[in-house]
Amino acid sequence: MFELTLALVVFLAPLAWSPGPGNSVFAAIGAHSGFRASLAPSLGYHLATWGVTLALGFGFFEVQARLPGLFEAIRYAGAAWVLWIAWKFWRAGAQDTGGGALHATALDGAVLLLLNPKAYLIIALMFSQFLTPGQEGAALLVLWIATVFTLNNLVAFLGWTVLGDALGRLFRTPVQARRLNAGFALSLVAVAFWMLLR
Repeated sequence: MFELTLALVVFLAPLAWSPGPGNSVFAAIGAHSGFRASLAPSLGYHLATWGVTLALGFGFFEVQARLPGLFEAIRYAGAAWVLWIAWKFWRAGAQDTGGGALHATALDGAVLLLLNPKAYLIIALMFSQFLTPGQEGAALLVLWIATVFTLNNLVAFLGWTVLGDALGRLFRTPVQARRLNAGFALSLVAVAFWMLLR
């Protein structure tokens, strides 16, 4: 199990740390509202990650094969969700540690995962590499892979959030904060168009 875990972490590292909808949103939340404000949406995102990974590992792919338009619908809905978050950042003012315009909840985090096509692609790729159909002990292996995948993502997202928080501390004046929020908004717009054009 140790060798499989090590191989899985090495396989996932560049995928988890590369910019995507989740990383970008959590960096932006960290920059605007600070690290603590990211905890609730992070909990929602990673509980959803674990649940979706288990569902895919235990046979959701068969449902997806029967409903070929499902992934396409998720892709469009995900891009729309990221654009909506970008709009919130575009309109935001200086750093907000209270319950202001960018207050994100656990439900927001869960929805972000559910509408994140990058997550589905990574999960599919991961299981194609580390799980063989009919493999002995497959149920335990799916549980282990889902847990390692979720924890690996959690570490990466914490890193992105800390980076965003540090940027937010550097850009404290209202003018600087507005520029930082605009920068994050534009980066999220770019992520949304990447999601649509893949």
